[in-house]
Amino acid sequence: MKTLEPIKADWKWGCPEGSRELDRLLDRQLTFCEKLEWLEEAEALSLHLRANRESQSNDNYRQRGER
Repeated sequence: MKTLEPIKADWKWGCPEGSRELDRLLDRQLTFCEKLEWLEEAEALSLHLRANRESQSNDNYRQRGER
């Protein structure tokens, strides 16, 4: 098994170019299965957030209709 060097935080990660650099560093440390798990979790979160937004939108619409 390959030994991984710890990633030291860098202020550049707050900009678009630095964020992509961090993504590349993290990608090198993940296995294919871990990447798939990450994608599945990201999709589940996205779907949950969308459902939450739609629910809030529907609640706000109902509240306006009751006034």
